[in-house]
Amino acid sequence: LLPAEAEALVRALQGTELRDIGGQGGGDTAMGWLRQHEYVEKLNMHGILSASAGQEQLLTELLVTHAKIPVLIGELISVEIWKHKVFPVLCRLEDFKPRSTFPIYVVLHHEASIINLLETVFFYKEICESAEDSILDLIDYCHRKLTLLAARSTKAQAVTSAELRAEDLASLSSMQADPVLPQELQKQAETMEFEISLKALSVLRFITDQVESLPLSALTRMLNTHNLPCLLVELVEHCPWSCWEAGKLKKFENGTWHVVPPEDQVKMTKLDGQVWLALLNLLLSPECQRKYRFDGFNKSQLLKLRAFLTDVLVDQLPNLVELQRFLSYLAVTEPAPPKKDLVLEQVPVIWDHILKKNSGKWGAIAKHQVKHAFSPTEEELKLQARRWAQTYSLDMMEALAPDKPRCRVCGVEATKRCSRCRNEWYCTRACQVQHWQKHKPACNLMA
Repeated sequence: LLPAEAEALVRALQGTELRDIGGQGGGDTAMGWLRQHEYVEKLNMHGILSASAGQEQLLTELLVTHAKIPVLIGELISVEIWKHKVFPVLCRLEDFKPRSTFPIYVVLHHEASIINLLETVFFYKEICESAEDSILDLIDYCHRKLTLLAARSTKAQAVTSAELRAEDLASLSSMQADPVLPQELQKQAETMEFEISLKALSVLRFITDQVESLPLSALTRMLNTHNLPCLLVELVEHCPWSCWEAGKLKKFENGTWHVVPPEDQVKMTKLDGQVWLALLNLLLSPECQRKYRFDGFNKSQLLKLRAFLTDVLVDQLPNLVELQRFLSYLAVTEPAPPKKDLVLEQVPVIWDHILKKNSGKWGAIAKHQVKHAFSPTEEELKLQARRWAQTYSLDMMEALAPDKPRCRVCGVEATKRCSRCRNEWYCTRACQVQHWQKHKPACNLMA
């Protein structure tokens, strides 16, 4: 994006009502939820490409100048509430028989786009500060995601992720107009939830980088209300992004599960590093040490970390030596309890505001959205497909892809693509002919 284009997109970002999620809106004043998602998606892709080139400063400045971080956090929580309150009701409706799952997939993907954008920019202190009071809502959001992450079965996740990525998500992204069972939609949402939770972990770690400049209420919320140090210990213990399957260690990185060769099994992944860095920030900061309750339970949980602080791990992240020393000191001392200061504590408001405003209306919202957002005509679906084909330009997608394209049929490296929709890749014409009957419905939509 050119600087002027990026600024126009940032300026256009605005909060939307829960009822309008998935809709196109209308008139000059209502931008439309789908247009809003399109803007977020473009900014997200721009942010990723800019960060890879070390040039994300412009996007950061625009989001701070136009005070859009609270808007993004509000949208993030709005979609999260929609997933928990409206989506299950919608799937149970008798008249919910979608011809295409793509409009619903867009809503599920909206949360992933926003958290990905926040992960890209929250590295900067000024972004964290520009969140102002909404940082409390973001901390609560990250806590909810990390709690789900700690609770889920890693083996089941590995199997589910592999199955869904190969079959269900392929049909979603190709926008095939076949009826889909609500159970499959819910499985797709659960798979995406796992990846969103991993992004929330990174965002939380960036927030802990700024503990010295966070509001007092934010620190209290992380340390005492949610007891994040103990939750992070759970993640170190159970490591949801790693599992053993058929005698092989698999780890989740860059959106897929990989078998880890024996020589790399002790290597720290990016996600492991995020957890350890967050623990370092929360336990070694003098301000955090003054506020945290080192009671019997918390102390016993934190001391579990000593078993994981091996020489191999410390060699990869030397800062962990300081954590080793702190835990050794903690094991033989009784830290003083935190002072009970009388303070007026801020509380997050976005989650409660949305719930109160829409309480008792979940069924009505679901029926409205089935009729106006999730039952598009053939013509509307084609129009949407063209818009997304423009948003996800091929040059942009190829720049974002970490690996070279693979043949849709046999999986080997591909050099040819469908000349009509330019969306699917093949290694030979034989593979393209073999796949044509499956690809034809999507190709007709995209071409």
